[in-house]
Amino acid sequence: MREIQLETQNFSRQKIAQDIVQTDLPRFAYIHIPFCRRRCYYCDFPISVLGNKTNINTSVSIAEYVEVLCQEIAVAPGFGQPLETVFFGGGTPSLLPVKYLERILETLSQCFGIASDAEISIEMDPGTFTLEQLQGYLQAGVNRVSLGVQAFQDELLQLCGRSHSVSDIFAAVDLIRQAGADNFSIDLISGLPHQTLEQWQASVESAIALSPKHLSCYDLVLEPVTAFGKQYQPGETPLPTDEMTAQMYRLAQQMLTRAGYQHYEISNYAREGYQCRHNCAYWENQAFYGFGMGAASYVRRQRFTRPRTRVEYYAWVQQLKENHDAIDCPETSECDRLLETLMLGLRLAEGVDLSQLCQQFGEEILEKIWTCLHPYTQQGWVEWITTESRDNSQLTIRNKIRLTDPEGFLFSNTILAALFERLG
Repeated sequence: MREIQLETQNFSRQKIAQDIVQTDLPRFAYIHIPFCRRRCYYCDFPISVLGNKTNINTSVSIAEYVEVLCQEIAVAPGFGQPLETVFFGGGTPSLLPVKYLERILETLSQCFGIASDAEISIEMDPGTFTLEQLQGYLQAGVNRVSLGVQAFQDELLQLCGRSHSVSDIFAAVDLIRQAGADNFSIDLISGLPHQTLEQWQASVESAIALSPKHLSCYDLVLEPVTAFGKQYQPGETPLPTDEMTAQMYRLAQQMLTRAGYQHYEISNYAREGYQCRHNCAYWENQAFYGFGMGAASYVRRQRFTRPRTRVEYYAWVQQLKENHDAIDCPETSECDRLLETLMLGLRLAEGVDLSQLCQQFGEEILEKIWTCLHPYTQQGWVEWITTESRDNSQLTIRNKIRLTDPEGFLFSNTILAALFERLG
């Protein structure tokens, strides 16, 4: 086994243990807003389709959902830690009237508290919001917008079942700028049916030209229950080949890093200081609240997911209230926590801290990890690195493992499968 120095200068094991205990206390909350005008052809998220004729300001369905959602929040266990991030995901959260977003944030504040510098994000789709609505969100406390663009070609947007056009994208960004929402992100999808490398390059170029603080570039995943999953087979035309999607990944990495974006996570890029704090909590395997239909939580070392339909979710919340928040769910095993820590942490460019890994799971785990990953180190997919940081007069030396960019990230599934087989 390669010799790995784990000692730190002026950095006690007690401090590491304290940090680990702190991460067991949720400081992050995900809020699921399930409503959409229509279901996109690649989407398997738990949503409720409203159609194009529903007036969101008078919708009984939305009002009822928010009421039940706030009831769930009110019975959740608080740990005296104010929330550092709140993320409104969906669905299409930009279909949520301002008054309801205010109600949800007020409930969160009353139950947990929200830190003064908290990151409060909302996913928004082009063509689903007005300037007045966005201004209302910002006044309520939202300070980060994630714009679901996906592509800059009308034919690809239509093929995906998206309800917006390319012109809607530019109009949405204009509204974001008018409202003064400087911190906004753009989502793109690669590997779409009929998508060419040239189209992908054009989409990335268009996104860069809009100067968002953050970009997410996801590869299409075919879920069996979706329209795409029923219509297409992986590896077959009109889907791009695996080699083509790998080229798309490498191309985006080259273009975005050259444009000054940090590739801080497998699928995410950001200007310095603009990484998504909420998502980083997931990748660091920290505890988090999830509220709403289909939302997942990691609280008190228990992972559980709520029902995926509104009817079942409403019944679940009623039972939760009657049981005083007692969740019948086993605690995550130590083996699962180890695998989750590696699976999530290796998504990050900074990798996994071996000192904290040993503190949680024992130093003997290093030999197993080294034996498993050594072949991939020789292939140039995995790196073992030493970093130094100084806090006042104290020097901290940390040893980490990380995947290389872009090749290690590209073959992450292969690497993780080997780790799961070895450690599971």
